[in-house]
Parts: sequence; structure tokens; C-alpha cells
Amino acid sequence: MRNPVTGPEASVQNMFAQSTAVLTQPSPATFERYERGGGLRSALTYVMVAAVVSAVIAAVFSFLHSDVTFFGQLFSRLIGVPVGFLMFTGAVYLIGRTLFKGTGTYPEVAYTFALFYVPISIVMTLIGIIPILGWLVSLALSLALIYFGFLAVQSSMNLRDQTQAAVTLVLAWIAQAVVGLIVTGMVGGIFAVGRAVTGN
Repeated sequence: MRNPVTGPEASVQNMFAQSTAVLTQPSPATFERYERGGGLRSALTYVMVAAVVSAVIAAVFSFLHSDVTFFGQLFSRLIGVPVGFLMFTGAVYLIGRTLFKGTGTYPEVAYTFALFYVPISIVMTLIGIIPILGWLVSLALSLALIYFGFLAVQSSMNLRDQTQAAVTLVLAWIAQAVVGLIVTGMVGGIFAVGRAVTGN
């Protein structure tokens, strides 16, 4: 069913099949085939699957790290993964539309990015618990995220110029990093004030 704001709805099972297609046949044309297969609500549901998997794994293995806690890892992943996804895809949409007159819609951008982001991020989380090997594989998967993001920008924002697509991707990453630092600083400031007030 199509919602005029969030776009059509797709099941997680359908999205997984579409993810398999874009990962095994990477090209703007493949992404183009599926970008209207679902909308914002479907994308967020799919991203929450990745958030839950990441949160559970990070929390379960938190005992391996002295600087994190079970609940800290659990809640930071459950909140951080979807918020980070929304920030990044929102930046892609705004930058692509403002600077390069891209014609895609935000639900199309979110859905397109979710198709590759979710499976790759889940694999990164699973592999990340393996010492040394996990780090190397995670690096390779991070490069894969960049590559698929480059293709997804071309498709979802209809930016066939590769330079424009690359610039959009880089600027979106910078925007997300800056906003993330600001939010982290604000949250840290709030906790610092709270500790000062309570004397802890």
C-alpha cells in the first residue's frame, strides 16, 4: 500500500530479497529497479532490524571491553543506528537536491540506502567481535558501504554525473559527523551539569 508521505510499504522478507539483488548485481540500474519498492516506514523497519542485531551482539560481548557496559551498548546502538541512518540519508537528500538539483524523494533515498546498509552493517557487527580478522573484514566492508552508497546516490537522487554523486556522498558524511559531534557535546554537557548539581 502506498502512503503519500512515507511511500509504499514492503515486508522485511521482500527487502531482504531486494538487498540480495543489489548486493550481487551492483549498479545504479539495479537500485533504480527497487527504489520505489518501499518507502520511509519500510526503510526504518529494516534499519531497526540492524539496530537490534547490533545492540544485542554489542551488549552480549560488552564484557570483553572495560570501557563499556551492557546497557550502554544496548541503548546506544538501538538509538544511534536509526538516528545515524536518518541523519546521513537526510543529508544526502538535502545536499543532492540543493546543490545538484537531484530529483529523488527522501523516501526513495532512505529505502535505497537501507537495502545495502542493513545487511552489510549486520555482517560488520557479527565479524567485528573477531579480533584482528574482524577489524580487517570490517575495513573491507566499510569500503563496500562507500561503493554501494556511491551507486545509491546516483540512483535515488537521479544524479548520473559521478562527480556530483561523489561530492554529495562526501558532504553528507561530513554533515553527519559535524551534527554527531554537536549532539554528543550537548549530551555530554548535560551529563556534566547533572554530575555537578548532584555532586557526583
